[in-house]
Amino acid sequence: MPSSSPSSSEADVATPPTLPLEGCSRGGGRRRGGGWALLGGSRLAPPGKQRVCFGALGWVPRWRGCGRPARLSREAFPADRLSPDACGVPRLQQGTVFPSLRIAMRCFLRRSLTVGISLLVFLLIINLYSWPQEDSAMKEVQRWAQDIGLHQLHADQNRHSLQRLSNATNFLNVSYHYLAGTPPLQKKFLTVGLCSVKRKRENYLMETLKSVFEQSTQEELRKMVVVVHLADPDQEWNAQMVEQVAKRFAPHLLLGHLLLIHAPSEYYPSLEDLKRNFNDAEDRVQFRSKQNVDYAYLMNFAANLSTYFLMIEDDVRCSKSFFTAIQKRLASLKDTSWVTLEFSKLGYIGKLYHSRDLPQLARFLMLFYQEMPCDWLLVHFRLLLTQKEVIRFKPSLFQHIGHYSSFQGTANRLKDEDFEEDLSRFPDNPPADLVTDIVTFENYLPYKAYSNMADYFWGKAPTAGSYFTLVFKQAAPIVRIQIHTGSEHHQDDYLRAGLVELGTEKSKQHCIKYTPIGRFENGHFDRGNLENSTASVPECMRIMVTEGQSEWLIISSISIWTKPRS
Repeated sequence: MPSSSPSSSEADVATPPTLPLEGCSRGGGRRRGGGWALLGGSRLAPPGKQRVCFGALGWVPRWRGCGRPARLSREAFPADRLSPDACGVPRLQQGTVFPSLRIAMRCFLRRSLTVGISLLVFLLIINLYSWPQEDSAMKEVQRWAQDIGLHQLHADQNRHSLQRLSNATNFLNVSYHYLAGTPPLQKKFLTVGLCSVKRKRENYLMETLKSVFEQSTQEELRKMVVVVHLADPDQEWNAQMVEQVAKRFAPHLLLGHLLLIHAPSEYYPSLEDLKRNFNDAEDRVQFRSKQNVDYAYLMNFAANLSTYFLMIEDDVRCSKSFFTAIQKRLASLKDTSWVTLEFSKLGYIGKLYHSRDLPQLARFLMLFYQEMPCDWLLVHFRLLLTQKEVIRFKPSLFQHIGHYSSFQGTANRLKDEDFEEDLSRFPDNPPADLVTDIVTFENYLPYKAYSNMADYFWGKAPTAGSYFTLVFKQAAPIVRIQIHTGSEHHQDDYLRAGLVELGTEKSKQHCIKYTPIGRFENGHFDRGNLENSTASVPECMRIMVTEGQSEWLIISSISIWTKPRS
């Protein structure tokens, strides 16, 4: 029970005059910090605006943010400060001191100081990362700043770890726990999502996150968010991973580039008595079934964070500027309908989706979680949404680096031989519309020749004067063009006679003026040093058939390099 009057060192703060003490509903709370706590969210106000109320146990108004209300009896007020009014209602006399007001001021100052320290640490960490890493003294200061930042992150975690995410797109109705970081305030271009569980042998999560951030520029990071679902039921392991991630990637957590979440185990379906399809062992069925649910909850969470969603695994290495490479591939498919794009041929690595499809995909995985592995389910999902063919790009942007599986630690050294870490030598292929008068065979559409896909354009026998034109969205400072026709399985379907032209003065779906730059030789064209081939920056590139042929035509790839913009 607080004292009826403050100590001599406390500043006397008086109540507004004649606050009434009328009967009100019961309330509860507990005394905090040696002062008087004030009633849930209410504040002292001028007479007639706010009342101090009593039931069987008394309440007084509470300063915002200073803890729960104290449980006070009428006797807590000094008898000499109470006097009945004309109606017999006891009133506090003007000048009565409330010790809790001092506590409230102290709360306000403490929280202001906390915010200031957080901002200072944030700026310090960002500044330190721009200093040379070889300076040992600076490294020591950097470690100190990271420790302080980690402490602040954990303070936030203690305050928010039990908060529930209420998301309009949370179709599975799951309450997620924030473990570190907070969701972005604005919708991003890309979410990179991955699930991670405790492994019996090596753990690769830190290496994977390191690769994602190191292989991305600051401009790229501003347009994406990485979401890690720590999906292990072992909360101690989850806490250890949060500790490690927070220490190593504190700046990315503070900048909103990284978010760690957890879906509580009570939301998981039963993993007992599952179907043993494909004659899999019971423990393997349990593992892959839980993995499907892990992915479903991750996708459900990420459905409204960005325009696109990229799934990777927790044991991969990334190509440099993979984000920009994905942007370019998307630009080449601007007017094309697709469900899944693949940037690796392995497992569930490098699979890209429209975020608008994630709620459906999450429900699909939940519906069939015990039927088959996730990568098989994804094929069915793609087919159900009418994308019949695999759309996979080369080179692959992600490489599997794990040596041991997350299932029982078994050896798993799969590698993607199409992976390239340095993409600088690969074409830019600026966005363009593709136009041709060559009759297209089935689904071998023109864009497949220009998108670095593992597919191609296939047309029926062209005649002299047939064309295949790229109309660039913006004028492109072209420095090199490489074109290949024919294929390994259809070696006769190459271009016998044709030339390549660059066009200017764009008008709708073609250019008015064309300048020849060379001819095909044995179905191939490769020409560099094209910077000064036209009077102005090219707006079109055209393949012109100069002699008819009875064989059909396959254009397997068109690669264009451009001059970097200054």
